[in-house]
Amino acid sequence: MKMRVLCPLLAATLLAGCAAPVDLASAPPQQAAPAAPAEQAPQAHHAGGMVSAADRRAADAGARILREGGNAVDAGFAVLLALNVVEPQSSGIGGGGFLVLDPGDGHPIAYDGRETAPAAATPDRFMRGGKPMAFPDAWPGGLSTGVPGTVALMALAHEKHGRLPWAQIFQPAIDLARGGFEVTARLHNTLAAAKLTGPLSADARALFYPGGDPAPIGSTIRNPAFAATLERIAADGRQAFYTGENAASIAQAVQTAPVNPADLTVEDLGSYRAVERDAVCGTYRVYRICGMGPPSSGATTVFAILKQLERFDMAAHGPDDPVGWHLFAESQRLAYADREQYLADPAYVQVPVKGLTDPAYLARRSALIDMGSTMASAGAGTPPGTALAFAPQPDQPEHGTSHFVVTDADGMIVSETSTIEAAFGSGLFVNGYYLNNELTDFSRAPTADGQPVANRVEAGKRPRSSMSPTIVYGPDGKPRLAVGAAGGSTIIVQVAKAIIGVVDWNLSAQEAIALPFLYSPGDTLLVEEGTELEAMLPAFRALGHTNATTMPGRLKANAVEWVDGQPVGAADPRSEGAMVTP
Repeated sequence: MKMRVLCPLLAATLLAGCAAPVDLASAPPQQAAPAAPAEQAPQAHHAGGMVSAADRRAADAGARILREGGNAVDAGFAVLLALNVVEPQSSGIGGGGFLVLDPGDGHPIAYDGRETAPAAATPDRFMRGGKPMAFPDAWPGGLSTGVPGTVALMALAHEKHGRLPWAQIFQPAIDLARGGFEVTARLHNTLAAAKLTGPLSADARALFYPGGDPAPIGSTIRNPAFAATLERIAADGRQAFYTGENAASIAQAVQTAPVNPADLTVEDLGSYRAVERDAVCGTYRVYRICGMGPPSSGATTVFAILKQLERFDMAAHGPDDPVGWHLFAESQRLAYADREQYLADPAYVQVPVKGLTDPAYLARRSALIDMGSTMASAGAGTPPGTALAFAPQPDQPEHGTSHFVVTDADGMIVSETSTIEAAFGSGLFVNGYYLNNELTDFSRAPTADGQPVANRVEAGKRPRSSMSPTIVYGPDGKPRLAVGAAGGSTIIVQVAKAIIGVVDWNLSAQEAIALPFLYSPGDTLLVEEGTELEAMLPAFRALGHTNATTMPGRLKANAVEWVDGQPVGAADPRSEGAMVTP
């Protein structure tokens, strides 16, 4: 299989998610300095807990809830809601997410709050004149909007694991929305770049584009409509979102969208349910890696990248050695080929999770990797348990995502990735928040080469995701690292890179996240511009990566690692992320 990797589209759009675990053998228009780089970032640590998030105000919200006696679930959802306020382009209650939760006993649980397609959706949803719509045409408006899952995920996990009253975890975000928050460089630049979605709705234009221009850096935005929405959900629970006035507003916004009006209904909202799933776990060297299974492609693809590298001495080929990065690239190519072929909603497709993570199968895949040359092509394999043949789906970009990690004094760990997909989602703005465009994570073409695509649109189906909330356990069974990222299909590689950095290269989580980025999901190798990897391009080309080029590095990863039993926070120096102790 030859995957089409469109570098300009990647640059503009890609870079702007109580069961026992299953153990299986475009430049921004206005630049400003990012948050403190890795060498200046404090190594925050605290026995009473830790919060790492993509924005300090959200991290502060989580730390506040920990100080008020909440646990990691309470604090994590306070982070999520605060991110919705200060990063409206990235995540929140208009979208969905995945949560991997360790209650403190080493047995992680996974919660699926992925959006779903409306009941009226059909496989040809994005077909026009016999051809799939281009992403920029399908992206804005109602056609791409799925039923949001975040509030349902929060309600399900909080009911089972929360400690504080439901309403209390909403208060930090309510205070931010009503009292006002300062516009950062990242928000301003994203507003300026988001010409399709940021100003699509009149209410959003009034709030974020005063006088017709993006809100300037340092200005204050107050969002009383969102504060009122949060107050209703805090008082009345999940039904305040999925029924009544809010549900009617969402349905009306989708059905009367100025672009691509569509068919989502109040009945679709009322029938939505979050799902508790098995975490998918496997071993890499002496470490246990646990993550989110289908409809996320995160756990299986992260694990495949790692496991296919297990036979190589990655420690000997460290971050200064092009050979180590070459091996990483080749393993990505194989893992992403399987991802495109097999990953989809397990309620609609028999996903061979056990086969995709089977050590013997991955050893056979690993044998295709050569230290001294590049594979001519990297097609999907045939893992054990494959029941049906599906056509591969060309990868698609996503952008509006955030990850956070919270741990508390009792050892509970929350690793959650939340998203509205692209920057400002579909551009539809309801009651103070943006709605997602997650349905463009489906294949826009239902068939390829005469075969059905596993990730085609179907009524009620959850689109495939790259979100990869992950927890890594050491050989003593204790947590070593909790990590996740934003950045569309690059999320998987960011997480795998961080794990290799910590496990194989003996780096701190902060150093591992700050490593330059290399992404090779098909026949093109992309390296982060302006880094030491750019200087390695001649070496990569000599190894056979003839399509090696650069990409911008506007990434967001967050992590907590445990050093001598103490949690230590880490945040991507490319982002405005922060680590805060309670």
